[in-house]
Amino acid sequence: MEYLNAFLCGGILCAIGQILIDKTQLTPARILTGYVVAGVILSAAGLYEPLAQWGGAGASVPLTGFGHLLAKGVRRAVDMDGWLGVLTGGLTAAAGGVAAAVFFAAVMAAVFKPSSKR
Repeated sequence: MEYLNAFLCGGILCAIGQILIDKTQLTPARILTGYVVAGVILSAAGLYEPLAQWGGAGASVPLTGFGHLLAKGVRRAVDMDGWLGVLTGGLTAAAGGVAAAVFFAAVMAAVFKPSSKR
């Protein structure tokens, strides 16, 4: 059942993004940014945690999950460090994922050399 919930949750989030691409004049970059902001807002309102519990990876992997992660990190850091946590909490919470993305991007860039098809 966990796999089905993750598939449904992630699929619905992707379908909403595709509808926004097809039916509006929004650029993909604006939609992606909107997803991160929506994750932060839903997390601040206390609505994203139940969605993440139900959807599992279908809710935590997309960009809305990144926004939720940032909001949780800021909340935790503000509780521990005060207002300084507003600046450091999101970076601390997302550091592992960002470091992994940079590392694997560097590995892929070293392994696969781009070439022109001319």
